[in-house]
Formats: sequence, C-alpha cells, structure tokens
Amino acid sequence: MLAGLIKERVDLDFETMFETGVDEMSWDDTENYRMGGSYQWPAVEKVVEYRRTVRNVILKMIQDTPLQLPINMDSPWWALMMGMEHERIHIETSSVLIRQLPISMVTKPEGWVYGPLKHGERVKSNPLITVDVKKVTFGKPINFPSFGWDNEYGQMTCSVPKFEVSKYPITNGQFLKFVQDGGYTNKDYWTAEGWEWRSFREAVHPTFWTCDKGCKSGCGAALASYSHCTPKISNGNGYTNSIPYRYRAMFDEIAMPLDWPVDVNYHEARAYCTWKGPDFRLPTEAEYNAMRGKELPISCGVKCDTMFQEDSTDNNNLRYGSSSPVNMSVPSDLGFHDLYGNVWEWTEDHFNGFKGYESHFLYDDYSSPCFDGRHNIMLNGSWISTGSYGSRFVRVGFRRHFMQHCGFRVARPVTKTKGKVDISVAMVDMEVFVLGVGDQDIPETIDTSKYDLKRCHTSNIQYNFETKAALAGILEQEFGYRDALPCVVAELCRGFTRTYKCGTKSAAWFGAGSGHGPMLLSNTFTDILAVDYSGRFIDTALRLQRGEEVPFTGPDGQQTSAAFTGPCKNVNFKQFTWVPNETGKHNLVVMTFLGRTLKAKAWLVRMWEIIEENGIVVIVSEDETWGRDALTPHLENRLKCVCVQEVPYEKSGGQTVATVTVWSQNC
Repeated sequence: MLAGLIKERVDLDFETMFETGVDEMSWDDTENYRMGGSYQWPAVEKVVEYRRTVRNVILKMIQDTPLQLPINMDSPWWALMMGMEHERIHIETSSVLIRQLPISMVTKPEGWVYGPLKHGERVKSNPLITVDVKKVTFGKPINFPSFGWDNEYGQMTCSVPKFEVSKYPITNGQFLKFVQDGGYTNKDYWTAEGWEWRSFREAVHPTFWTCDKGCKSGCGAALASYSHCTPKISNGNGYTNSIPYRYRAMFDEIAMPLDWPVDVNYHEARAYCTWKGPDFRLPTEAEYNAMRGKELPISCGVKCDTMFQEDSTDNNNLRYGSSSPVNMSVPSDLGFHDLYGNVWEWTEDHFNGFKGYESHFLYDDYSSPCFDGRHNIMLNGSWISTGSYGSRFVRVGFRRHFMQHCGFRVARPVTKTKGKVDISVAMVDMEVFVLGVGDQDIPETIDTSKYDLKRCHTSNIQYNFETKAALAGILEQEFGYRDALPCVVAELCRGFTRTYKCGTKSAAWFGAGSGHGPMLLSNTFTDILAVDYSGRFIDTALRLQRGEEVPFTGPDGQQTSAAFTGPCKNVNFKQFTWVPNETGKHNLVVMTFLGRTLKAKAWLVRMWEIIEENGIVVIVSEDETWGRDALTPHLENRLKCVCVQEVPYEKSGGQTVATVTVWSQNC
C-alpha cells in the first residue's frame, strides 16, 4: 500500500489490529494492550478468510504489475521482498511459541524430521581456539544483490585483539554441568538484571528443558498457570536417573540431545560464562567476524553468502526441524563449527546501526527503537532461519531476557595486562526514558573494572530527544517566547480551517513536543491527537495537561516554568514511532518535526490516507529543508500543494522565518 503497488486496503480494522509488533518492553510484560484494555479477537475463521483475501490480492498484483529490474531499495517491488522476508521472521518467531505450547495442542506435520541426536563420537570436550589480532570490516554493501534489513547496511571496521573462543556452541551436555552445580541458584553468577529475571521466572533450568518438578512455565495469558514440567511425561518416555531432564522439541518431548547446542537467553549464557571462570564472557560481533576466517569476498555477489550455497552443510533453511549435533557441519578454515545456522548466538554487543545507518521508509522503525542499550546482538541464524535471516549479513537485536532458538560460545582474552583488557565490544551510551516509568539506567553487563569498553552513540538520532537537555530546549522553544512557533502555527491553522472549510471535528499534530501547539488548538477542534516519538516530551505534555508547572531555563538564562491554563482535556497524547492505522482520519493534520525524524518520507507517505475527504495537511519547516520542492516527490501522487508561505516566529537568537505548505487531496 505504501509502495503504491496496491491502491485499496483489504480490511482496515484487521490491519489496525494486527499491525503492532511483539517486542516486549519488559521481561514481566507478558501482555501488552496497545489500544487500552483487552482486544476482542475476531473468530479464527474470519482471520483465515482475511488471510486468504490478502494472499489473492498480492498474487493478482504480482500477475498484473510489470516487473522492473533490478529490484533495489528505491523500487516499489522492494515492498514485496520485505513482506515475504518478514513472513519468514514470523515463521521463526511462531516456532518459539509453538515450543511453549502443551504437547497435546500440537501435531507434528508429515515429513517433519528432527536432527540426529549425535554425529559420530560424542562431543566430550569443547576446546578453545586462538584467533590472532585481526582487523575486520563488516556490513552489507548498499548495492548487494539480495534483500537486507536496514541494520545490515553501512560499515564497521575495527581491530580485534587476540582472543580464545570455544570451537562449538555450548551444548546441552556442557550446560547440564552448570545446572547440576547450582548455577541457577547462585546469585554470584548472574548480572543484576539477569538475577531479577531468574527470580521472577523462578527458573532452575533452560526453558526448553523439562523435568518432573512442576516448574513455572513462563507462558503468558491462558497458559500462565501451565507447567511443562509435570510428572506425566508425553509419548510414554520417562526420565533416566543419569539425566533428570528431557528436551522439548517443536512437537515432541525427546531424550536430552546432549550434543545439540543449548537454547538460552542472554542472562543464562552470561551466568554460565561467569561460572566457567573469571575471564570468560561471550564473544563480540567483531570477534565473530574474525572467527569466520577465509570466505568468498563480497564482490562475488550472492555466491559469497551461505544462504545461496547449494553445497553448504549449515543447519539452516529448515534442513532439519530442530537443532543438530554441533560437530556435524564442516569446520571453517580456523576450525570452528556452526558459524552459520543451528542456533543463533548471543554477543556482548548492544544492538546498534553501523556507520551510515539509514532506516527504510516502508519500515522506519524495524530496527531503530532497539538501539537503546537494552537489546543485544544475535548472529548467525538458526535451523529455522530462511531467506535473509540465514544470510551471512544477518544481525538482529533482542532483549536479553528473550527466548529464541539461541545459544552461545565462551570467549576470553589471550593478552593479559596490569590494566584493563581491551575489548572490541560496542556499548550504547545514552539517556533512557520510558513513558509511564521514567528515567532508566542501561544495565551493566560487562565488568568495567576488567574491560576497557567502547562506548558509542545510538544510531537512532531520535533518542537524542529523550534527554533532559532536549526537553529543556523544546520547552524554551514552545513556552519561552510570546510568538513561539507552536503559537504561530496554531493561529495559522485556525485561519486555514476557515479558508479551506476542512471541518473542525478532529485534528492530528505530529511533532507535538511538549504539547503547546495541540493544546492551543483544543478550543477549535472537538478532538485532537497529539503525536511525538519522544517519551520524555509526551510525559511532559501530559503533566502540563494535568495543570502542573514544569520548570525550565528561559532564553535569558533564568529559571522559569511552563504551564497551560486553558481547556485541553480533548487532546489525546500518544507516543508513536510511525503512523499507525489507529491514527484514524482527521480534518486537519499538522506536521512540525520532519527535521528530527529518521526518515521523513516514512511519515509523509501516510498523510493522504489520514485526512478526511476535504481535509488538509499543514507541514512546517524551521528552514527551507522541507519546502514545496522537497515535499512534492513524496506527496504529489495523492495530494496537491494549495498554499506556500513564510511566517515569522521567535526563537533563541531573535526572530526567524518558517516555511509553511498546505496540501489537500488531489482528486
């Protein structure tokens, strides 16, 4: 729809309900109702009917639309690639959920084959391999001829100090020793964040292990009281005295596959490293790239990518319907197994974009909200990773408590010094504000007394506006001057409403900041939606709406305060990182923050769809960056410009001029 390949929505209500992502904001947030209260989910047959209709619409589009090659990021066909690749992600995510359902609720499909329990001799040891000092450069070239997600593009170059790392991912057999040694009950092995998670979940073994003790399952909603760990064992298979655990595969509970990699979250992996010894940790992203040794150069195109190599022995692309023994794949030239596939592997790095990171307008917030210091990078894909998720370039960010088909290796430095050990890990350093919670610290997961960490800025420039300094600046801009920009724009919009007879039932203001502009319009419109991506700004707007005074430093350097005394209860403040369907339609839409968005086009492409038939869009730029000429390529297919004017307003440094354009439907 956003790419212009189809012209009408199939079912707006369903598309509104199903568009929201699933990334939990906290490990105890098992149910997150975005629109307030519990959803009234439609009947399954209605959803199936909708899915079938969507499929037919897409197939007809493919059949009827001339294909223009090459398909690149600027091609409308990129949307089709993105849709198919995103569905592959859903397959993988769903498989993790299926493994948490009761056995009685799932049926193994015909032809589904689990990996062998062992390959040759048992994996009795996991030796460390030394990797010498190496300079590595990684990241996907913008012109590489396959689909990629935004965080894969750009480039990172760094020098990796000499280190040791395990030949295989840690196996179930090796992790069993940690469990039997009381690893889950010894607080000393866990980070503060990890121990909080372990205590909340009451975890005593990995999620996909089962025992006969009735352990807490960790499943949410209707399965909250269900436990996989019950005395009754499915399929007639009991436990043995030697190994008091069994393994939950996709559709069965099976004998513990000791040579398969263990599935754990970051907290469990990190605790194992500490138990292993004081110098052990997880590898970094740069170290993984150093471990890969000799590979075909990127200049070879798709032939260099494991996903496109027919002779690959990697366990991905559903080669098996489970993990497989860690010694089964062909080792790399440096001697490592399973550098791609089998299970994802946790790294110590915070998830972040490479130098030159840019989001894509079709999915502006695919990666960027996760550049917050609370997501760690997972690499290499798993047995059920297909398409781009099985690529050599894949890198995803998951919260440290999240479950995937994910394992880990152990690493440690080789060169010991009297000072701190250099490490190629990247840690995001930023202020974190969570709406409804407040300021949050980024939990430390690396011992800063031992390691010299590389602190870096988040690649999401929008997080720069979650700081106390940014809030002080926006309060000064909005409340520090009699003719501040929101005051001028609100007055202009009242005039535009009369001139263009657009109606006064509903308005939306994107870039609401601390809320002054939308609140000034509250006596003109019946309802107002006020949107910003900054949680700190929205929190302040809500405080002002409640009648609180918010202190800030005025333009003269003196302490003053912002307050709003007029009626504004009809203003609904929302934190959005995109323009969702739940935005609805409005008579007036005001846009004042294009200069501080990641991808302005991502916000502009929805404007035509969220205005009423006679509605108008008012776009304000504090300089000439977003004048008529710059906006036309993004709006001209659906809207036409009916007014351009420059308006004076006050800001720090004196009076200046903003560019204002007005757009209406091009019917």
